[in-house]
Amino acid sequence: MPSRILAALALLLFFHATEAQVAQVSAVQVGSDIPKDWRQPAVDQDFVKREVMIPMRDGVKLHTVIVVPRGSNGAPMVLERTPYDANSFLSTDGARLRDRLFPGDRVWADHGYILVAQDIRGKYGSEGTYVMTRPPIGPLNPTRTDDTTDAYDTVDWLVKHVPESNGRVGMIGSSYDGWAVVMALLHPHPALKVAAPESPMIDGWMGDDWFQHGAFRQKMFDYFAEQTGAKGKGGPILRTGRDDYQEMLDAGSAGAYAAAHGIDRLPWWQRLSTHPSYDALWQGQALDKIIAAHPSNVPTLWLQGLWDQEDIYGAVHAWEALKAEGMAATNHLAMGPWYHSQVNGRADALGPLKWSGDTADYFRREVLLPFFDTYLRDRKPSQPTPHVIIYNPAEDRWERFADWPGAGPDELTPMYLQPKGGLARNRPATGHDSYVSDPGKPVPFEPLPVRMGDHASWATWLVQDQRFVSTRPDVLSYQTPVLDAPVRVEGAPVADMFLSTTGSDTDVVVKVIDVYPPSNADEPALSGYQLPISLAIFRGRYRKSFEHPSAIPEGVVQEYTFRLPTVNYTFLPGHRIMVQVQSSLFPLYDRNPQTYVPNIFFAGPDDYRPATVSIEHGAQGASAVLLPVVPSSTAISP
Repeated sequence: MPSRILAALALLLFFHATEAQVAQVSAVQVGSDIPKDWRQPAVDQDFVKREVMIPMRDGVKLHTVIVVPRGSNGAPMVLERTPYDANSFLSTDGARLRDRLFPGDRVWADHGYILVAQDIRGKYGSEGTYVMTRPPIGPLNPTRTDDTTDAYDTVDWLVKHVPESNGRVGMIGSSYDGWAVVMALLHPHPALKVAAPESPMIDGWMGDDWFQHGAFRQKMFDYFAEQTGAKGKGGPILRTGRDDYQEMLDAGSAGAYAAAHGIDRLPWWQRLSTHPSYDALWQGQALDKIIAAHPSNVPTLWLQGLWDQEDIYGAVHAWEALKAEGMAATNHLAMGPWYHSQVNGRADALGPLKWSGDTADYFRREVLLPFFDTYLRDRKPSQPTPHVIIYNPAEDRWERFADWPGAGPDELTPMYLQPKGGLARNRPATGHDSYVSDPGKPVPFEPLPVRMGDHASWATWLVQDQRFVSTRPDVLSYQTPVLDAPVRVEGAPVADMFLSTTGSDTDVVVKVIDVYPPSNADEPALSGYQLPISLAIFRGRYRKSFEHPSAIPEGVVQEYTFRLPTVNYTFLPGHRIMVQVQSSLFPLYDRNPQTYVPNIFFAGPDDYRPATVSIEHGAQGASAVLLPVVPSSTAISP
């Protein structure tokens, strides 16, 4: 081969090797793969998000997120104050506002509202110290600020610094956020024109979140850790097993469980656990009484779920308190077939119960939005906001009322517990039934294993088929014959139980249940279903006084009278009405040791003793559930 050809081949091989080496070198990055000043290209979002720190009167600044639909001019504002992270209400994905919102907020985006979310003091991005449901300024709060002043200062800043607004603000929020709405109503800013507290925390001892009639909700241990374990979101309690029933039973008292998981080091638990009775700590925070003493003229729509497993007490009691003070004209009541906060999501079903449509979407668009538009935009709705609107689950429809309840407290119909498990309007002459309540084998509130952190089961336990406990010897069931005509109830049932016990303390659990026919071709899963429509627990030591507990005399019949949650329901022909009575609802509520101790939170192992509980039917007391029966519906035409 000629030398010139060999030279050309060598040169070609050299250049090829050089190119390969260059390519190899260019694949090696020198320095960081994170550029200093890179930004995503701008996208055509249909909103503008602003984050600001709004100063309060004491200099503390609260982190606030303001979302303005693009092109807004003269738009109303809807404000939500929250301890659950103001940034979380807007997801990070999507250029369109409604795509980034929870279902409950999309109605505002669809109608051009400016959305405002704010972290309350001491949580997430806000400055200051956090106090659980900070009490109003006064004996329990000696400072110059509370969530009333913070709401006032926030509204004042918004109307001065959001140029796209019309200077009018509405407030909304569920649960703790609903509590913040009520606090704002104690001294509202003039620009606060309308409000909607959804399942608000009103009285934590009587029935919202922490207790029900003195029995402690152990489910809240996770909340204590998550809410007060960090400025942001803390973690839930770490379990050693997968059954809260067994784990809490093995721990002993609620106090022992708290100590085992470090909850005893949290200030809120320390404060709560040293105030087991309805003393000044709880009375000073009972917002139904406080707001009735200081009513506002802000039109308010009080929202409640008929099966709210967390805050079933607050909205209806606050509304009733304001009505009693002559404030019915500006206060409205709405109750849907919902679990806690389901009004903000999809609500075409609740457990096995299925509705004809999405009840929450209907309510938001047909009731809530027109109510806000009335006062924030001067837009008259096609029909006035109903004074009261409540869903009838049995008849699968919304019903409107000129007044509520249909049956007042003086018009209740006693349904007497009868010998041999009967339930009837006639008072029996004599008799009693007994069962052994053993704290070592408490009645579960839902089928085992219990996982209170499982939202699906937690959200629906109030509609759980009660057949899972109906055959237990420590659960007594009383039922009517099969109904041949509808029985309609409108209002709050009242338990009136006459019991004796061989212990010195006891809990009383009463359930009002709709027993479905044994066969249901359309909904086979509901065949024979025992659907609770109203239930409550009552701690026996408070039978005479919520503030001053007392031991129960052994073997002496005592009367236990307490209100059950509100209902709007029709027991249909072919169904039965049932009442169940028991003495525990575990592990949701802490066990009563059935031995009187000063503070049940710290009962010792030897205090937990079985006791025989007797329910009286006759001469010593006629046990009954008083139902708000009405001859016919008091609902008005739409």
